[in-house]
Amino acid sequence: MQLDLLYEIQIPAPHDERSEHRAYWQALEQVEAADRAGFGCVWAVEHHFLTEFAHSSAPEVFLTACAMRTERIRIGHGVALLPKNFNHPIRVAERAAALDIMSNGRLEFGSGRSSAYEQEGFRVPPESSRAEWQEALELIPRLWERRRFPGHVGEHFDIPDRDVIPKPIQSPHPPLWMAATSPESWALAARNGLGILGLSIYVPVPVVAQQIATYRAELANAKPVGKFVNDQVGVFTIAHCAESQAQAEANHAHDAAIEYLNFAFKVFASGITPESAKAGDAPHLSLKLTEQFPLLPKMLRGEVTYEELDAEDMVIIGDVDHCIRKLERYRDAGADRVLCLVQASRIPHEAVLECIELFGRHIIPHFAD
Repeated sequence: MQLDLLYEIQIPAPHDERSEHRAYWQALEQVEAADRAGFGCVWAVEHHFLTEFAHSSAPEVFLTACAMRTERIRIGHGVALLPKNFNHPIRVAERAAALDIMSNGRLEFGSGRSSAYEQEGFRVPPESSRAEWQEALELIPRLWERRRFPGHVGEHFDIPDRDVIPKPIQSPHPPLWMAATSPESWALAARNGLGILGLSIYVPVPVVAQQIATYRAELANAKPVGKFVNDQVGVFTIAHCAESQAQAEANHAHDAAIEYLNFAFKVFASGITPESAKAGDAPHLSLKLTEQFPLLPKMLRGEVTYEELDAEDMVIIGDVDHCIRKLERYRDAGADRVLCLVQASRIPHEAVLECIELFGRHIIPHFAD
């Protein structure tokens, strides 16, 4: 099983005029350390308007800087938002190809649709966002082909005959991935021949195992949008390794896990605004949501404890042995890689660097093939 990093670029309050500058440059230093430690890939999200939670609205810029400062670690665009008011598929294809060139062929390309709150900010019609994503997704590998693009007239995109440049250097193209925030997304990714980036932080490991089984079964029906099926499963969670569990708690890792889940559940699962999430407003929950995410009602009431998350292995926080035991459960569930959010909330930069070093010295070798 491979271990990766994922960055939201979190910047907790209070802010000053240099907060974002510090966060970005600290993240670059952490990625350099991860390259030396043996992490497989660094992923960066595309989010908009999510103050404190995610200041990563131009991931291709940050990831290019990562590529320039590293030698081995792969570069994960996780993910580009494809509904057309976010990004036109030509621009996505051009930027991704340039990133593949600048990383010397290390790009992993993911796509998604984002949350209702972000879609509203770009006036993305929610009823057509999935169809727009699907059509753009099918176009991008064609735009990367070595021949001139012959043109396309579809439901959402009308593109004339053009030579779309540059082209990626990976052949036939970079691996394709999809973000999954709902159970239905796992089957959709498989049918499109995409690798899956699932959010295991929302659900216990046995549920993740069920989702992985669904994905593997649906791969038999894959009609890949690209030139090959990327049959990999990546799962994401908050991870922090320290010399002891007490030190991990002193590094604010326990608080970071609770804060992340409370915010993410309210904004992504239930679709309310970040302002309402911070104010503690609890929207009406559908039966479907509560069945998918059993902890959601308690989270919206602010009643979930770190101990509950730890007991279900929804987070990976503690000393080396504790983290290895939890990661083994993800491996046994069928995950090919775990995406670790290590730069979270108020965890100090120095503690993140120590976490990366501990992973490289003890944990990554344990899971090496």
